[in-house]
Amino acid sequence: MTYTTGPVRQGDSAGEQCRFRTDDHPPLTDQIEQLLSTNAPLPIVTAGNPLLRRESERYNGRLPPALLSRFIEALRLTMHAAPGVGLAAPQVGVPLRIAVIEDPAPVTEEVRVARGRVPQAFRVLVNPTYEPIGPTRAAFFEGCLSVPGWQAVVARPAEVRLRGEDEHGRTLDEVFTGWPARIVQHETDHLNGMLYLDRAEPRSLSSSQAMTERWTQPTPKEAAVALGFELPR
Repeated sequence: MTYTTGPVRQGDSAGEQCRFRTDDHPPLTDQIEQLLSTNAPLPIVTAGNPLLRRESERYNGRLPPALLSRFIEALRLTMHAAPGVGLAAPQVGVPLRIAVIEDPAPVTEEVRVARGRVPQAFRVLVNPTYEPIGPTRAAFFEGCLSVPGWQAVVARPAEVRLRGEDEHGRTLDEVFTGWPARIVQHETDHLNGMLYLDRAEPRSLSSSQAMTERWTQPTPKEAAVALGFELPR
């Protein structure tokens, strides 16, 4: 997930080579070893690649601990390099239910208040699921490292309960609100074969240039009026 415009390592060809199906050879561990062999940010799979439209496999401890640790660190490095505030394993061609999130939230006080965007420490989400808490929905522009150059307004639950595990197998059962809630929903959706565009307001779709020139406000109210779409009440 991204909310800034920056260079993205587009890796469709690499993604096509790393389908990670259970009947592929060599085994999954060998394929991930190959993916990590460069010690560089991983190529990011972009929209149009079927890998992003498949439900990821539940992680059941099939990777050796040292390899899992290296893979998580590679996800973190790639997320920072993109730059983004979240990255799911399918976005680098690995269909496992693993994602990482981190947001230093370098925004103004006005944006922080309007969006509920507060710093989010680095976290690893394994087999995450979420459910809304209450009826309140919040709509803001979202972007995605797998859909470079575009953003659109997505209305999401303002508060969610996230369940899953961390990278050590410890149970996660937490409530996320504001911008962190948006991030965990976005990344969990990736693990279910969904892109933010599936939930977006189509008339809000805007290029990076349009975002820079027109829609830098803390909320999308002006964009809704100008582009002709409704925001949740």
